Amino acid sequence: MTIDRLVILGSKGGPSLRTAERMPTSNLIEIGGKVCVVDCGLGVTARLVKAGVKLADIDYIFITHLHSDHLLELGPLLHTAWTTNLHKRITVFGPVGTEEYLNHFYQSLSFDINLRIEDEGRPDLRDLVEIREYKEGVVLNESPRVTALKVPHPPVEECYALKMENEGWKVTFGSDTAYFPPLMDFARGSDILIHEAMLKSAIEELIKLTSMAPRLKQHLFASHTLVKDVGRIAKGAEVNLLIVNHLVPVALQGINEKDWLDEINKTWQGKTIFATDGLEIRRHGN
Repeated sequence: MTIDRLVILGSKGGPSLRTAERMPTSNLIEIGGKVCVVDCGLGVTARLVKAGVKLADIDYIFITHLHSDHLLELGPLLHTAWTTNLHKRITVFGPVGTEEYLNHFYQSLSFDINLRIEDEGRPDLRDLVEIREYKEGVVLNESPRVTALKVPHPPVEECYALKMENEGWKVTFGSDTAYFPPLMDFARGSDILIHEAMLKSAIEELIKLTSMAPRLKQHLFASHTLVKDVGRIAKGAEVNLLIVNHLVPVALQGINEKDWLDEINKTWQGKTIFATDGLEIRRHGN
């Protein structure tokens, strides 16, 4: 019997690494008998193996947008799955530009790919990966059913929240987004909402760590959601569980879960989990 489950593989926001405890964004969801990966930030391959997934068993990969902390390890994940006995097709769903990224990845490793086909008798990796670039609306009308909502994440034009449903289990990934009330209707009644969050009181400390302080600060407040506004989304959507993910910032001295809870409790008193790498939630009844 298959077990429906969600695993947060990478829980930090942004591409920089300042701690070994948290890696950039990636998620595993096993739903409707399918093994699905949502986003492929740095570390996704090792985290999947740690979660007990055979890479050759992956069915679908979904990319929400083309920022590096969501995309960087897509090519390496596919290549590593291929070298661990991948023989079936993996379908990659992503916004416009995903196919271009993968074509450049294949080109960069053409020597290795072609050599392994000839020397080891492997099928051509490029024939095993199907790429479907999607827009807002129905992305996959099978099991699971997947729909997309375009969310504001300037300057990125193509960024999508994703909702996955199968046999009464509904999980919504909010993606990277500024505060966006339409997410309430999109995620309404979800068993789980995974939503990014930013802690305003800690941003100044984060800014001190970069030489691009003014521009970074402008980007953060234009493109991401303050944690108390995440609470507003969860409350309006009437979700059963909120997982606060893609945390900005993390691992800074003096910042702890209580600071986040104090903010979110101003707008939301429902069940909340602050994501850590490896957090696993299983569907009730499984």
